Amino acid sequence: MFKLDQQFLEDVGLNELPDDQKQAFLEHIYSQLEVQVGTRLSDGLSDEQLSEFESFIDRDDEKVRTWIEANVPSYRDDVTYQQLRTNAPVGTDDTVVLAEYASLKWLEKNRPDYREVVRQVLESLKQEIIANRDTILGS
Repeated sequence: MFKLDQQFLEDVGLNELPDDQKQAFLEHIYSQLEVQVGTRLSDGLSDEQLSEFESFIDRDDEKVRTWIEANVPSYRDDVTYQQLRTNAPVGTDDTVVLAEYASLKWLEKNRPDYREVVRQVLESLKQEIIANRDTILGS
């Protein structure tokens, strides 16, 4: 969907950022993206929905498996699950993959606009970075 990498830094004009600051900056942007997307996605959701989604983030094995059984019992046949499983680092616990899968399916069901929300928030962050590029670079 999107990558926060060297290309992102070039897109926002920060390819001149010192190498020792690039990773920290990208981590900061990722953190900001998570907070802002989470805030936007939680608007209009009930406490029950938020609690349910939180159980995926917390990797609550019982709640994750219960939700998957009720909502996508044939998950092993789903290409999305198969890709997550294949791309997971060796030794990744199955609960981690299932929780990631459940969160994606939950978002598709409860916030089908989540990809657009991520895109909008990322674009807004990009514009903010571009507007403050000189300050960030210390010029």
